[in-house]
Amino acid sequence: MLTKIYQLDENNIDMKFIEEAANVIRRGGTVVFPTETVYGIGANAIDANAVSAIFTAKGRPSDNPLIIHISCIDMLLYSIGEPLSEKAEMLIKKFWPGPLTLIFKKSSGIPLEVTAGLDTVAVRMPDNKIALKLIEKSGVPIAAPSANLSGKPSPTSAFHVINDLEGRVDTILCGKDSRIGVESTVLDISGDVPTILRPGGVTLEQLKQVLGEVYIDPGLTDNMTVPKSPGMKYSHYAPSAPMQIIVGEADRVEKKIQQLIDENRLLHKKIGILATEETKNKYKNCTVISMGSRENTKEIASNIFKALREFDEKKVDIIFAEAVDEKDMGLAVMNRMRKAAGFHMIEV
Repeated sequence: MLTKIYQLDENNIDMKFIEEAANVIRRGGTVVFPTETVYGIGANAIDANAVSAIFTAKGRPSDNPLIIHISCIDMLLYSIGEPLSEKAEMLIKKFWPGPLTLIFKKSSGIPLEVTAGLDTVAVRMPDNKIALKLIEKSGVPIAAPSANLSGKPSPTSAFHVINDLEGRVDTILCGKDSRIGVESTVLDISGDVPTILRPGGVTLEQLKQVLGEVYIDPGLTDNMTVPKSPGMKYSHYAPSAPMQIIVGEADRVEKKIQQLIDENRLLHKKIGILATEETKNKYKNCTVISMGSRENTKEIASNIFKALREFDEKKVDIIFAEAVDEKDMGLAVMNRMRKAAGFHMIEV
C-alpha cells in the first residue's frame, strides 16, 4: 500500500490536506493523525469494513475494543444509546475536549466491530486542532486506537508512526510530538461508582474532585485479575528486550539495579536502564535513558513511550527500570510500565 504523508502545523492547518484525509475516511480508508495523548489510526466508525482495516493495519486482536473520536456533541448523541447522565455532563463540561474517554451504552448506529461485540462504546473528544478538523470535515465519528503495531510502545511522534505503519495505512498526518504522551483515561460511568478501566491523561485525583468516589479496576495493578476493559488483558507497550521493574526505596533500587547490571555484564548482555533525572548518572557500564524527574510525573508520562522505543534503537538485550510514585500521572506511567514489563517486578 502506498502511504501519503503530510506535515501539518496545528496553528496554521493546511486544509487541503485535511480535506484529502477526510475523503479517505469517507471512502473507508485509514488515516493516522496526531492527538494530545498519542497518535491514532482512524477509520469511519460507522463503516464495519473500514473499522476492520484498522485491526489489519495494526495486527490488533479483534476482541480489543476501539475508542470513537468525535468533534461535537451531536456525534456523541449519535454514538450512544442512552441519555446523558448528570455525571457524564459534569465530566464533559470539565474535561472535553481532552484526554478522557467515557463508556456509554452504544447506539445501533455503531458496528459491533468497533466495540468488540460489547453493548457499550468508548467515546472521547480529542484536544488537538488537526484531529478535530479531520473529524469535523469527515462528517462521521472516527474509531481510532493508538497508531502503533499491536503490542509495541504507543507512538508520540510522527517518526514513530512512519516507522510502524508506512505502507500499512492510506494517509499519515504528521504534527508535533504528543503533549501528554500516554493514552486517555478510560472511565466507566455505567455503574453505581465510576471506575477507571485505564489510567491516562486525566488523573484519579482530578476525577475525584468532580465525582467524589472513583474506583480503579483491580486488573490494572494485579496480573492475577482480568481487567474489566477487554483490551487491557493483552501485552502492550513492550520494547523488544525483556524488562523488569525495580520497586522500593531509592537507595535500595539503585543498589539492586547496579547489581543486576554487573551480573548481566558477565553474561555479555547489553543492558538498558530506565532511570530518572535524579539517578541517571549513578549507573555504570550500561545504556541509561532518563524518563524525566521523579518530581514531575507529567514529564515522565510525556517521555515514557519515547524512552521505551529508544531502547529498541539502542538494541539492548535487557532493561531494568526504576518504579515511580503512583500519584497523579504516575498511576498511568506505572500502568504502562507494568504492561511493558509483563508484570515482572522486583521488590527491594
